[in-house]
Amino acid sequence: MSSFLYRLGQRTARRARAVVGLWLLVLLLVGGAAATFGGELRDEFSIPGTESQEGLDVLDTRFPEVSGASGQIVFRSAKGVPVTEHKAEIQERIKALEKVDHVLLVADPFAKENAPFAISEDGRHALAQVQLDAPVEQLDPTVVEEVEEVATDVKGGELDVYVGGHMYTPTSVPVSITEAIGVGVALLVLVLTLGSLLAAGIPLLTAILGVGITMAGVIVLAAFFSINTSTPSLAMMIGLAVGIDYALFLVARHRHQLRDGMDVAESVARSVATAGSAVIFAGVTVIIALCGLVVARIPFLSVMGLAGAAAVAVAVVIAVTLTPAILSIAGERLRPKQKQRRGRGDQHRVATAWVSLVTRRPLLTVVAAVAALVVLAIPALDLRLGLNDNGSAHEGSSERETYDLIEDVYGPGYNSPLLVTADIIRTRDPVGVMEDIGQDIRRLDGVDAVPLTTPNRSADLGIVQVIPEGGQTDAATSELVRDIRERADELEDEHGVTELRVTGQTAVTIDVSDRLAGALLPFGLVVVGLSLALLMIVFRSVAVPVKATLGYLLSVAASFGAVVAVFDYGWFAETLNVERPGPVLSFLPIMLMGVLFGLAMDYEVFLVSRMREHWVHHGDARAAISHGFAASARVVVAAAVIMVSVFASFVPHGDASVKPIAFGLAVGVLIDAFVVRMTLVPAVMALLGERAWTLPDWLDRRLPSLDVEGEGLAVHLEHESWTAKHGAAVVRVEKLGVDDPAGGAPVLLGVDLALPPGSVAVLTGGPLARRAALAILSGRLRPD
Repeated sequence: MSSFLYRLGQRTARRARAVVGLWLLVLLLVGGAAATFGGELRDEFSIPGTESQEGLDVLDTRFPEVSGASGQIVFRSAKGVPVTEHKAEIQERIKALEKVDHVLLVADPFAKENAPFAISEDGRHALAQVQLDAPVEQLDPTVVEEVEEVATDVKGGELDVYVGGHMYTPTSVPVSITEAIGVGVALLVLVLTLGSLLAAGIPLLTAILGVGITMAGVIVLAAFFSINTSTPSLAMMIGLAVGIDYALFLVARHRHQLRDGMDVAESVARSVATAGSAVIFAGVTVIIALCGLVVARIPFLSVMGLAGAAAVAVAVVIAVTLTPAILSIAGERLRPKQKQRRGRGDQHRVATAWVSLVTRRPLLTVVAAVAALVVLAIPALDLRLGLNDNGSAHEGSSERETYDLIEDVYGPGYNSPLLVTADIIRTRDPVGVMEDIGQDIRRLDGVDAVPLTTPNRSADLGIVQVIPEGGQTDAATSELVRDIRERADELEDEHGVTELRVTGQTAVTIDVSDRLAGALLPFGLVVVGLSLALLMIVFRSVAVPVKATLGYLLSVAASFGAVVAVFDYGWFAETLNVERPGPVLSFLPIMLMGVLFGLAMDYEVFLVSRMREHWVHHGDARAAISHGFAASARVVVAAAVIMVSVFASFVPHGDASVKPIAFGLAVGVLIDAFVVRMTLVPAVMALLGERAWTLPDWLDRRLPSLDVEGEGLAVHLEHESWTAKHGAAVVRVEKLGVDDPAGGAPVLLGVDLALPPGSVAVLTGGPLARRAALAILSGRLRPD
């Protein structure tokens, strides 16, 4: 791979301006398509194969009156004034609402069948339910705006009106000043790391271009597929972070080679071949992990994973094509000055001092680091999963104010009703049967009220609306759903109905959380297995992959603990602008595991590959730790700080779904880079010594060779130089040696051979020596 990338780097450098122009054209084309054909983003949390989704599908075909989006309107009178005094005005608003397009019906809170549930105990509030004729993702946003405008058009100031419900859903990607601050921090880190404003601007420029292409592509696809509002934010966050980091690795390698006096064009090609190989490996691990989210079999999560994977893929392609083109155009202006070379030595001394400190007493370092991570992970034992509702909306928004008011006045269950459907085609008294089923459900624990029991117009399907005592994210609500489902057979037999199901938005949310919780272990096993296999191929070792994987699991557990502490316990919630502490977003754990896996493997490869390179050439395991750490720590620190700053910038004012993911990734990267990779890894490597680099021969022979650091390229380039001087050679051997397995004198020692094409070499000597030489030349034996 390194040889291919070397040639790619050469060609990109020669056609640098054409490559830059091509990428700008791609941006213009995709951006133009997004502006012309772009679709709307919709939060549609469907989950095929679950009871709740089957129930929604049945409602859509057989009871369309209740299958569309719903809204809630709360009318509140002045303190001390009964809301009934405004009955005429409220009913006038209801009649006006029924004339709005797509409004199917509005329940009159003063009607006899509705009043016991719609009029509050204090007499000041009346709750009206609005039913639309289509799901919110199929409606134009102006429908909700018109409903709100008509509902709030009351005369005088004696009646307050609040509008909310499931019909509210965001359709845009929130971007705030904090994201710009994150990019600013990244620029500062790049300047300090690379020592040049020009060099620092290249990773930012390429990353922003990659994010622009990805975001525009997502908007275009939204015209053909259902894409939720969190997807672009997630793709932007991941694409920006990895885009900056991947370009940084190439720019840093290029500057290092220029510092050593290498020609610009040659340095560009070698940077793509070496750092580019590692970037491709790192990117592929993230892409595989994100694509692995499809194992959960949840469409919206699969879309999020694929969009994130696309952002990473674009970042990788830009890193190995656009970045070298810009490096070539910049030319000699990127060559470091003498003063910067001296500063680099000071940074090496800091890295050497740190690695000496953590490896002086490695066992103590390992115990202390693991203990700290375990303590951070303790809150993860209380991990609860759920999906956001209007209670997570921004304070001051119409839907949030309505949600809070209904919870305070009526109870949390009125914000998260359940629907129970039943096939009643065999019954002779559809109305009575549904009332009886409603009474039975009303007696279950956790039920606050049953305000509606009715068959459809054709009397073949009935529904029961159930108001739970708890909210959507309350554990008691989940228990109530399971309780009704467990009693389904009993209710069907007793009332002569079939296919009794629990559905509705709240049930869908519970089913999504359950499906994701069930997918967590299989996905974790896939990630862990992938981690072990990839690192075993790269490092030709058993101990290094096991150590890396255990470190990754510690990082994940600690980040889970931090997320639970902030977003569930509420620690520092106000500081981090967490609107409403509660259960953790249900798809956060699997998303966090996937993204953090790829990023953790990045740091592992960049740190440990340098250690392995030194050990292969010198055979000193202890010195390899110090040398490899000092050579790569600076870039890894910069990459980690950039990642943390970009992820953290999405926390203060981010989307409610993206905010906990961004926080978890920021904490996870911080822990993984500085505690696991830069503290725990060198300490464990010191404990293992040479055992860290052992791999059974039978396994070594079966594993493919993956040249991540470009060692094969170095041999290839050296051979090209030798060929230019001495001519072509079919076989070339220098200082070949093979030890005697029995411990005697070497079988071969210091053998040189250069065999031009068309010539013959005759091997003389003992049978063992001849067989050993031929075995090595044919690739069946490795020289000592």
